[in-house]
Amino acid sequence: MAGRLAGGAKRPTWASWCRTFSDLVRHQCGHLLLEWIRQAEQDAPKPMSGFAGFLRRDLDAVTAGLTLTWSSGVVEGHVNRIKTLKRAMYGRAPFPLLRTRILTQP
Repeated sequence: MAGRLAGGAKRPTWASWCRTFSDLVRHQCGHLLLEWIRQAEQDAPKPMSGFAGFLRRDLDAVTAGLTLTWSSGVVEGHVNRIKTLKRAMYGRAPFPLLRTRILTQP
């Protein structure tokens, strides 16, 4: 992965930029993120360099997301379940029934 970031004589393609970023996310290599952002802002196509700029704006949060083992996946799953129930019951049932369904389902 660091070899891909180091660059070479050949200009990286869209696929290689995406693959490298995907490797950073998959292997939780937050320590390499700033280097990837720098190279993307300099050498990548305009949309990819724009994406790198957005990552730079909230660098601390993105780096934490790529290095810490904590995840909000379980909470997001519950939020998704509640929103789905709410959409399904909208206009069909009163709030107390919605509340009961949310609190009684696992």
